[in-house]
Amino acid sequence: MLLAVGVIALGLVLRQPDHIQFAVGRPRSAGSAELLALQRSRANDWTPTMLLLGQWTQIVGWWLLAGQGALPAVAAALGVAVQFRHLQEISHFAVHGVLARSAGANQWLAEVFVHHPIALGPVRIRRVRHVREHHPNAAVPGADPNLAELERAGLRPGLGTLRFALAVVHPLTPRGMGATAATLRGNLRHHGASRPLAALGVLAAAYLVGGWPAAVCGVLVPRLLLYPQLAWLSLFVEHTWFDPEFRTGSPARTEAGRCLRLYPSNRFLARVASTTWLPYGDLYHYAHSAHPGMRWNYLTAYERDLEQPHFMPSALVLGPASVARRHLRALAAGRGDTTPPNGCRAARASGPTA
Repeated sequence: MLLAVGVIALGLVLRQPDHIQFAVGRPRSAGSAELLALQRSRANDWTPTMLLLGQWTQIVGWWLLAGQGALPAVAAALGVAVQFRHLQEISHFAVHGVLARSAGANQWLAEVFVHHPIALGPVRIRRVRHVREHHPNAAVPGADPNLAELERAGLRPGLGTLRFALAVVHPLTPRGMGATAATLRGNLRHHGASRPLAALGVLAAAYLVGGWPAAVCGVLVPRLLLYPQLAWLSLFVEHTWFDPEFRTGSPARTEAGRCLRLYPSNRFLARVASTTWLPYGDLYHYAHSAHPGMRWNYLTAYERDLEQPHFMPSALVLGPASVARRHLRALAAGRGDTTPPNGCRAARASGPTA
């Protein structure tokens, strides 16, 4: 038990150089030009590598913990799922080209440390779907692949309460588990031999570290069930998907009309979210949408310089002002199929979330 805790702590230490590298001299509030200049001056390839090594070191610690009994195994499953979410968001910034200094390093780090070992699709495909298709068309029916993903899960106009509740936990339902399995099968079969070998290597490493409890609770359960659910919830709270305010003007003004900002005044829940299911700037998705080329380290300062988005909910599920209640109201009222003023529609495409 002490060894497992020590390894998890070591992983946390290994992550700190990247945080320190980009935190020094960071203003509390600033515009994009000042923050991007600071970001460029701090860009490098070695602290992101340390960051990713730290995440995987923490995963090894959770694998060690998994073999210590039933409760530690449950904790390990949750802990690894959170780490997979962290890896997904780190690679998200690599997809935007701002994790490391060079384009080659961004591509290599995302593939080697994230996309190969946890069986995501190729980075190049994710870049097209996320950067080129999602960001310019967020919440636009027929154009946004993320909105199409929500629709495939059953989030459509006229939805009732029960079907909406099932859609919120879609990855944990039989239909959602089938979708996860199909996506994994496609990722492993159609993108070369290195991806399935890397995924099998992770499973074997978990078994060598912690036996079957680590392989099952430290890889399979997190990857097939818990991590997809965490990623799904993060997608759920990125935008006012079904009743956005389509605006014209600057990128910040446009995104303020179709983004939301969860937990704006609850520091405790914001902290819990930012360290678990909304890590590495995902809680600040509005600021990220306003300037996708900004690293997560500067999104809080940038957000303070922006106007507030049109929806700032204090809760995810409970209460009349929660994200879930707003989505449900919009869908029950038959909204969710509204074409923006410019009438833009494009072919749909499926792909991973941010």
